[in-house]
Amino acid sequence: MKVRELAVSGAYEFVPDVHRDQRGAFVAHYTETAFSEAVGYPLRLGQVHHSYSRRGVVRGVHYEDVPPGQAKVVTCPAGELLDVVVDLRVGSPTFGRWDSTRLNPDSCRAVYLEEGLGHAFIALRDNTVAAYVTSVEYDPAAEHEVDAFDPALGLPWPDGMEYLVSPRDRDAPTLAEARRAGVLPSYEACRALHVGRGDRAR
Repeated sequence: MKVRELAVSGAYEFVPDVHRDQRGAFVAHYTETAFSEAVGYPLRLGQVHHSYSRRGVVRGVHYEDVPPGQAKVVTCPAGELLDVVVDLRVGSPTFGRWDSTRLNPDSCRAVYLEEGLGHAFIALRDNTVAAYVTSVEYDPAAEHEVDAFDPALGLPWPDGMEYLVSPRDRDAPTLAEARRAGVLPSYEACRALHVGRGDRAR
């Protein structure tokens, strides 16, 4: 398992070994040992779910109230997506920064983002599946959004595609508007979640 910390603090790309033979392939996207060595603590399991998207669908930028927050591991078992992590934690040294990774069933990459980080993706093919393992169950009242097309963020959506966005995401505030409204998570509150869980100081 190869691990790379992304440009956003608290986000990691995992590239697992893929075992192929004449039958097909086997891959483990998550192992507690490799994950804990990289991140500093194991992932709590709260929910497993997935979404189907047609080409051009943009979902996000979504984030959750902290506490409790929602950490997640994202994979793409079908199709292909461009996965984007955005630091929305006020006070973070990487606040407003983003990084991206292409996820598909050929590379079998996975992305982990800890609580307080924003998540978005665009489906690059029809019938793209985004699969999630999250630390807590989904709570619609605790989830919020920031405009994925905010020019100040400059997220790397590919040109020449017709974007399909939900009404909620289309009407989302910009990063600056969300910060002025005081609805973004704080870096201090996010880091406090890991106190006592064996998290290495960063």
